[in-house]
Amino acid sequence: MGEIRCNTCGINSYKERKINYLYSHQGKYLLVPKTPVESCIDCGMIYYDAAVLKEIERRFFVIHQQNEMPDSYIQIPTKSYR
Repeated sequence: MGEIRCNTCGINSYKERKINYLYSHQGKYLLVPKTPVESCIDCGMIYYDAAVLKEIERRFFVIHQQNEMPDSYIQIPTKSYR
C-alpha cells in the first residue's frame, strides 16, 4: 500500500495477512479461507484489494448458479438474540 494512509489512525505501514472472509448476498453465503488483506500495523484496520473482492463475488455467483462446486460445505448453528 506504500504511501496510502490508514483511514482510521493515519499511519502508512501495513502488513500482509490472510483471513477468513464471509461473503453474503440475499441470505446466501460463501466462506473464503485464506483471503489476502493488508492490515494496518498500528490499529489493525483491514483493507481489501478490489481485484480480490471481485474474484470472491464472481466465485459466489458461479457456485450458487451451480456452475462450479465449492471445496466443501459447513454447517453454522444459529440462535436468535432475545
